[in-house]
Amino acid sequence: MTQATQAPVAIVTGGGRGMGAAIAHELSSRGYQLALMSPSGSAQTLADTLGCIAVTGSAGKAQDLENLVARTLEAYGRVDAVVNHTGHPPKGDLIDISDEDWATGNDLMVLSVVRMARLVTPLMLASGKGAFVNITTFAALEPSLKFPVSCAYRAAVSAYTKLYADRYAADNIRMNALLPGYIDSLDHKPGTAETVPMQRLGTVEEIAKTAAFLLSDDAGYITGQSLRVDGGVTRHV
Repeated sequence: MTQATQAPVAIVTGGGRGMGAAIAHELSSRGYQLALMSPSGSAQTLADTLGCIAVTGSAGKAQDLENLVARTLEAYGRVDAVVNHTGHPPKGDLIDISDEDWATGNDLMVLSVVRMARLVTPLMLASGKGAFVNITTFAALEPSLKFPVSCAYRAAVSAYTKLYADRYAADNIRMNALLPGYIDSLDHKPGTAETVPMQRLGTVEEIAKTAAFLLSDDAGYITGQSLRVDGGVTRHV
């Protein structure tokens, strides 16, 4: 099969459960060949269902990302799209968070995106196009003291997203950030839905369809954006 007719290939980190799994299902239904990764065996279980490949590893570890990309190339010979999705970083009171926990959050959320871009960009340059979606959080724009590490580093991902988009837009490689609000993949406190203007939680399927859109040619003129998918909960304009 030639590169021109081959089905597109997408990497999804954190692709075993929740939003990552929903994105994997959605991309598979749209004809993507997938390479999934998660720290547990959940990505492999899902891969067995979807008929794709998976590795066990953490997006916060450079060697695991290198292994994921190598396995993807071995299986499919190309990478067309990447969804950077990670788990939750350490939490704590603002000035009590240790250097080690800040470093863990940096590896998991910021350097995971940077390292993946470093690994995959040359492949996309060679093929003439590519797209990234970085899953973060609505709190990147409206920080909360409940999640200081997440808020600080997710905001950094939005900045990196814009910088990367500026650098590679002329090469037809796009990068956007997707900022979910309160989504049904997590257990939320009673009354959370009532704080959302739409009066409900978002669904993982809605996040998945938005991610798939941002990766698609239908979003071909969208890059460098931090798109909130939050039912209107943020006040940021």
